[in-house]
Amino acid sequence: GTVVCEHGTLPVPAPATAALVKGVPVYAAGPPGEKLTPTGALLITEFAHEYGVMPSMRVERIGYGAGTRDPKDYPNVLRVLVGDLVGDSATPSLPDRITVVECEIDDMNPQIFGVLMDRLYDAGAVDVFYTAVQMKKNRPGTHVTVLVPPGRREAVSTALFRDSTTIGLRYSEVARDTLSREQVSVSTRFGDLRCKVARQDGAVTNVAPEFDDCVRLADQHGVPVKDVQAAGVQAYRES
Repeated sequence: GTVVCEHGTLPVPAPATAALVKGVPVYAAGPPGEKLTPTGALLITEFAHEYGVMPSMRVERIGYGAGTRDPKDYPNVLRVLVGDLVGDSATPSLPDRITVVECEIDDMNPQIFGVLMDRLYDAGAVDVFYTAVQMKKNRPGTHVTVLVPPGRREAVSTALFRDSTTIGLRYSEVARDTLSREQVSVSTRFGDLRCKVARQDGAVTNVAPEFDDCVRLADQHGVPVKDVQAAGVQAYRES
């Protein structure tokens, strides 16, 4: 659609709006027209920390705001839901979007890869992994894959260019399914430890004791880490 501005009729989003949403995921939907104003874009990009589908939450408050326009095909109303996340990290078991950033490196000191991974996580990466590959001129190389929320892609790209020797990146946005999860504390004969519990449609599908807790308790008691892990899962099942 278009919008009439001081400088004439312009395509949406208007220039100011487009500048404000740089680096965050956007989409077009519904009848032609301006759906996002510069003021709205400023509020969203200032206060939103991430973008995606609605998380699993317990709704406490609901607010509505109505605009002055009266479009024919849809209500000109903005709704905001305020509440508490369900669980320690409520990730809905619904499709959401993730950005995949990739590159290959064959000319970097391998000691730097550990530092690079830390920098990428600091920049907002959800996951980082390296794969050995064979590159041109028969050189062994490393394929770098970074999973990052769409709104943090630019920060991850900056970290890759700054902290590695790559001179080019590829990125794509893909759909993914995730399970809802929460972190709980359980008591075992070795001591208390945290477990990450994943659910699908309310049913528990996986229980994973926190590895750092298992290592700490294993060192304290002089037992294998796997024994502490098994005790953690058993304690959760019996709780």
